[in-house]
Amino acid sequence: MSENRKLQTNAPTPVIAPRKVYVIGHKNPDTDSICSAIAYADIKRRTEDGIFEAKRAGQISQETQYVLDRFQVDPPGYVPNVAPRVKDMEIRRIPGVSDHISLKKAWNLMRTQNVNTLPIVQEGNMLEGLITISDIAKSYMDVYDNAILSTARTQYKNILETLDGTMVVGNEHAYFVKGKVVIAAANPDLMENYIEEDDLVILGNRYESQLCAIEMKAGCIIVCEGAPVSKTIQRLAAERVCAVISTPHDTYTVARLINQSMPVKFFMKSSNLITFRLDDYTDSIKDVMAKKRHRDFPILDKNEHYVGMVSRRNLLGIKRRQLILVDHNEKSQAVDNIESADILEIIDHHRLGSLETMAPVFFRNQPVGCTATILYQIYQERKLEIPKNIAGLLCAAIISDTLMFRSPTCTALDRAAAERLAEIAGIQCEEFATEMFAAGSDLKGRSTEEIFYQDFKKFELNKANFGVGQINSMNPDELKELKSRLLPYMEKALGAHGETMLFFMLTDIIHQSTELLCYGGENARLVEEAFHQTPVDHSIILPGVVSRKKQLIPAFMSALQQ
Repeated sequence: MSENRKLQTNAPTPVIAPRKVYVIGHKNPDTDSICSAIAYADIKRRTEDGIFEAKRAGQISQETQYVLDRFQVDPPGYVPNVAPRVKDMEIRRIPGVSDHISLKKAWNLMRTQNVNTLPIVQEGNMLEGLITISDIAKSYMDVYDNAILSTARTQYKNILETLDGTMVVGNEHAYFVKGKVVIAAANPDLMENYIEEDDLVILGNRYESQLCAIEMKAGCIIVCEGAPVSKTIQRLAAERVCAVISTPHDTYTVARLINQSMPVKFFMKSSNLITFRLDDYTDSIKDVMAKKRHRDFPILDKNEHYVGMVSRRNLLGIKRRQLILVDHNEKSQAVDNIESADILEIIDHHRLGSLETMAPVFFRNQPVGCTATILYQIYQERKLEIPKNIAGLLCAAIISDTLMFRSPTCTALDRAAAERLAEIAGIQCEEFATEMFAAGSDLKGRSTEEIFYQDFKKFELNKANFGVGQINSMNPDELKELKSRLLPYMEKALGAHGETMLFFMLTDIIHQSTELLCYGGENARLVEEAFHQTPVDHSIILPGVVSRKKQLIPAFMSALQQ
């Protein structure tokens, strides 16, 4: 019993890699989407095991960048697509080898590592070629002429390694580059008829045969069965620049093994190699792997350095990305290929959307004005101290989403959370809001396309497919200038992403109103049914309307359901 306990105690504990989870907001992220992802990743890291990283599914707006800079927080990394990539596969880290190693050494490495393919790399781990078991088998089975060893430029070091030999005379780093391989089985008189200059001669312990080979200007002699090499032979060999190798093997074994000393460079495949990159999507490589009957495929990094090998069976155990979604729950707003990922949680404050999951998830959805308000509650519920910079981010998100508490989406919970967060962050809400909105509406150096899509969301209902963009400003003149740029652009952008109708909200924060730009499809009919007004020149003024989520979209959805 004690022995069993000892064995169990000494048994190695398997190392399990920590799970990696991305916390990510919607496409064309606003301040709430970015800041809530950062905050919830902080909560998860402090309360659960694993690696939790905040990510973004689109470009950061000027407003959000101002907030990040103000509180000295780095922006989340950009993830445009969550489909599995090669780097998510189980990559076998098979070390690369030099093109100078012998076939025998390559064979032994394959057996030791239980692999069918060896990568051949140059200095700096740059892939040069591949050699497979079948390549080595072919080299054994094919009939080569007796000059193949020199044709392959075989290094003496390889010959020593293959034959378990010792370099008696000569330089092991030199190469056998001329001549053929000869077995000296005849007497010296007959040897003179077939030994030529630079040949490699395999022979026994007969002094006369050794002397004859040297006198015939052989490039190398291999003395078998561990026979001693006399001082005289060594001296003559050195004078005639003839290498002398001693091996414990008999003549037959040496003759059988000698070709295994050739370098893999002579047999490897070096052209038209099929390689994949770490960032390649697995969907894009499946067809290639199916068409090519290779067992293994090399993987390269972005700098073309060799990383490892994958095979078709590695596709079976591929790891899906694990995600936590914040500030959205609609597929049309989610990062591309969301169906290829595992959704673990959703934290949101919008209407229920079209997103489907493979398994039950934790879903927290509250009718508040901002996701950041929910995260403030979670900090309180878990009794976690809110870092000063995180408090600033969450406060900024609430101010942004509620338009400084002017939006009908704003609740008492939002206001209370923002005021407490402002205290922690050391800011004044009104003053900060003015600075943030001014930064967000600063359009200098920005293209019309950037402005149009900076806060853009798609919606679908009853075969209707439309997109709505929005910009908030405290400067009415700025909004007028925007209108002149956006209307022509909307004509150009219609249908670019599958939408049949486009709308853009020019929201005046000070006067709490929106000018709605409309284009495409039956936009006029939809607007008339939703707001009982007819657009004039693709535009309509909506007094009191400032919220896309609570005022515009519900009115549109209600009209579409009629």
